[in-house]
Amino acid sequence: MSLAVRPSASSFTRSLLAVLASVLLAGCASLIQREPVRINVVGLEPLPGAGMEMRFAVKLRVQNPNEAAIDFDGLALELDLDGKPFATGVSDRKGSVPRFGEALVEIPVSVSAIAVVRQALGVIEGEPKTEVPYTLRGRLAGGLLGGTRFSDAGMLKLPEPLRNPR
Repeated sequence: MSLAVRPSASSFTRSLLAVLASVLLAGCASLIQREPVRINVVGLEPLPGAGMEMRFAVKLRVQNPNEAAIDFDGLALELDLDGKPFATGVSDRKGSVPRFGEALVEIPVSVSAIAVVRQALGVIEGEPKTEVPYTLRGRLAGGLLGGTRFSDAGMLKLPEPLRNPR
């Protein structure tokens, strides 16, 4: 013998109120207007690598043009040089960019051997470059909304190991 259990009206009302509250909170969160974070690459310095891998420390200046600080507990980035994928990096570094302020953030990146060969072939085929166009994409992780995405593009002065990779 099985008994059908019917939810009570009060549990249905509570569930309905919880769903409505969730929808309202999501709607309010979408109304928050934030200016995009401004990112500038301010340095690229060699780090010790392993095997055929090259490592660099990418230094970023993060500017926050918003009225609230941006707290982060992780970073990820992708760096393209001359329109081609070059380096990727992640860091579990924690920090904060103050409201209407800026912070200097350093992220270690790995460069594959293929990217180094591609860069070396570019140097061999043409005249050596001291600067190349770059595109940077990444994310500051954390916060209530899951993080802040960023991008930047410009010219990057190459460190010595990439100017003369022989």
